[in-house]
Amino acid sequence: MSKVTLLCMALVAMAGCKKDPAKTIVVNERDGGNKPPLFGEGAPDANPADVTGAMLYGKLCAQCHGPEALGNAADHAPSLRSETFLATATDDFLAASIRDGRPGSSMGGYGKARGGPLNDEAVAKVVQFLRDGGPSPAPLEPRPSKGDAKAGQATWDKVCAACHGTPALRKTAVHLSNAAFLQVATDEFLRHAIVHGRPGTLMLPMGGAKLDEAQIEDVIALIRSWQTAAPVTPDQEPKPPRPKDTQIVLNEKGGAPKFTVKDDRFIGAKQIADALADGKQMIIVDARPASEWGAQRIKGALSIPYYEPELLDEIPEALRKDTWLLAYCACPHHLSGEIVDAAKKRGFEKAAVIDEGINFWQQQGYPVEGTGAKPHDHAHDHAHDHAADKVKTP
Repeated sequence: MSKVTLLCMALVAMAGCKKDPAKTIVVNERDGGNKPPLFGEGAPDANPADVTGAMLYGKLCAQCHGPEALGNAADHAPSLRSETFLATATDDFLAASIRDGRPGSSMGGYGKARGGPLNDEAVAKVVQFLRDGGPSPAPLEPRPSKGDAKAGQATWDKVCAACHGTPALRKTAVHLSNAAFLQVATDEFLRHAIVHGRPGTLMLPMGGAKLDEAQIEDVIALIRSWQTAAPVTPDQEPKPPRPKDTQIVLNEKGGAPKFTVKDDRFIGAKQIADALADGKQMIIVDARPASEWGAQRIKGALSIPYYEPELLDEIPEALRKDTWLLAYCACPHHLSGEIVDAAKKRGFEKAAVIDEGINFWQQQGYPVEGTGAKPHDHAHDHAHDHAADKVKTP
C-alpha cells in the first residue's frame, strides 16, 4: 500500500515566496495513499471540516502545479506562489479560475456546476491555502490601456512570443489569449505582471530598461484585442455516468486491435483512430476533470478523472486481461499516465496512454462529442458505426 507523502514547503528560501516553512501539503499518491479517497462512492465529501485546503490542493492541483505550487509539474502549469501573482490576483480571480477552469486548455473546471468535486466552500479552502502566508491582494488602480494593439504586435513578436506563443498556439508560458483568462484578468493585472514579472519563474520584470511605458501599453492593448466572448458553458455541465451505469467497451463484438506500443506506455492517436474505424474492441478513458469530459471528449469515452481512480474498480475483472484500456488527457501524458498506472495496479494487463492527448485528437478531425465539441472530419465518423455494438457490462 502506498504512503501519503508529506512534502515540506520550505518556500522562504525560494525566490518570490514568503511562505511559512512549517506548512506542508499532503499529497496522496496515485491510488489515494493509505487514506480513503476524498471523492467517490463511500468516500467523504470534498468539503467536510476535516478536509483542508492543503489536502484538496494535493489531491487535485499538485499533479500539474507541483507539490509546492511553483508550477511546471506538467504542461507548463504556472506558479501559484509568485509574490506578484498573489499580490494582484483577487480571491474572486482565484476562485473563478478553480471553479470554471480555462476551457480550451489543460486547466479544467473543478466547481460542482461544472461537474467537478468542489462546492463554493471547498473552492474557498483552496484559495485560502494558496493565500496562507503570502501577500494579500493589493488594490490596483483601474486604468484601461490606451495603447495601440497594432504597434504592440512588433513588441510581442520580439519579446513575448517565444514563451507565450500566439493566439493560435500556446508555448511554455500562460496562454494569454484564453477567453476565460481574459474575462478575469484586468488591464491593471496584466500591466503589473509585465512591469514586475513573476519572481521565481522565467517571467522577468519588463518595466524600465527592457520596455518603455508606451511599449507596455501597446502590448496590453494587443492582448486585450484577443478577447472574445467567454466560452459558453451550461449552468450545469452534464454529470458523467459512472462506469457501472454505462456502456464500457467500444465495438464489443469487434476483434482485438494490434498496437505498436512506445516505451511500454504510449500508443499514437492515429493507431487508435484507425482501430476504431476498423471496429476494434477497446475501452477509452478520459482522465481529465469531469467538466472537460462534458465539454469535449473522444466519442464513447468513459469519465474516470485522475482524482477518482477508484472508479476503475467498477470495470469488471473479466475485461482486465485482454481488453485494451486507453487513457488520455490534455497535458498530454501526465494525468492519463496516473490513470494507466492505477489501472495496472488493478490488474489491467493492456493499459496505455493515448500519446498526443485530446487536443491533437480533435485537431486531426477524429470523432469527438460533448457540449462544446468542435466540428470534425466526417470521414472519420464511421469509426463509431459500431456504436450499437457497445455493451453495458453487469
